[in-house]
Amino acid sequence: MNSSENLLPKQDIHRRIIHLDMDAFYASVEMRDNPNLKTKALVVAHDPRKYNGHGVITTANYIARRYGVGSAMPAIEAVRKIPPDKLVFVEPNFKKYRAVSQQVHEIMHEVTDIVEPISLDEAYLDVTKNKLGSYTALELGNYMQAEIYKRTGLTSSFGATYNKFLAKMASEYAKPFGKTIILPEEAIDFLARQDIKKFPGVGKKTQNSLRELGINTGKDLQNKSVEFLIKKFKKWGYSLAMHSRGIDLSPVEGDRTRKSIGKERTFEPSIFDQQQALTNLRKYSSEVSDILIEKNLSAKCIVLKIRDSDFHTITRRRMLKKATSNEKIIFQEVRDLFLTLPEFLNKGIRLLGVSTTNLEQTHYAEVDLFDTL
Repeated sequence: MNSSENLLPKQDIHRRIIHLDMDAFYASVEMRDNPNLKTKALVVAHDPRKYNGHGVITTANYIARRYGVGSAMPAIEAVRKIPPDKLVFVEPNFKKYRAVSQQVHEIMHEVTDIVEPISLDEAYLDVTKNKLGSYTALELGNYMQAEIYKRTGLTSSFGATYNKFLAKMASEYAKPFGKTIILPEEAIDFLARQDIKKFPGVGKKTQNSLRELGINTGKDLQNKSVEFLIKKFKKWGYSLAMHSRGIDLSPVEGDRTRKSIGKERTFEPSIFDQQQALTNLRKYSSEVSDILIEKNLSAKCIVLKIRDSDFHTITRRRMLKKATSNEKIIFQEVRDLFLTLPEFLNKGIRLLGVSTTNLEQTHYAEVDLFDTL
């Protein structure tokens, strides 16, 4: 360790945090409902062969992943990489996925009400105090895994430790149907062994920058001073310094009132194709809608975020007369905003994002059933 450690906050190991993540969620639901798909390389996406090569992968099962196919990739990559006799496309059915997600979250709330949903298929739980009694985090994770499988027929993975960052890494460590426990005294060694691509939030661009500096593992990060990482990566460097040393003080925010909900992605290489951009905006609109519905929220303001290859970034927003969580309405507003900015396509789009603000609690009695069809 370096003498600059005193720049970092004091470690806090008093909490017990679980990150629970469903395994290849959408694909697993489809395989459960159609067992014939279990031997196929299943990709949940619009079949690009029917959509002029367009479409983005929502998720893929583990057979498809062995071919190098994964979520957020262009669906046409699955056609290129997977033998045609193995490949199967299934159209996304978000109404079904939301129903299953509700079952999973009900099980989480049997354990604790301090649940911070990240998406339909994953959440953080603070089980320092829980509803079931004096059980360890491992026992609580085992309980949820077993109940999820019994009630839904689906597998999940979980990581249990003393903070959110480590819990996320732990849940990914032994997928599928895995469980990983990281004790405080094990954290540094665990992190030291991990490739930097395993660190949540470290994208391809940051990976490349780190590797150019000879930083390939958590151990390499630990050996760099805090000052060095801050100088090279500014605020993100400070986060890297903390995370590589097992420090994350952010609480599980189970009762927070969110000011906005959004999804965005950076593209390498940049996007020049209008249809590809719109396909991604449709996907983000759907994901934002899923989160709004899951949290029983509606939004009165729809926001488009866009950045070109010169790193020029703007946001455009549209106020609605009536708050909504409907993915079709969200996408229509974002699409209209996007089509007013053709100059970004000419330069190449580096980032696209969809978010919603001016959030309101939705009461079930007020929901227009036709608005969600």
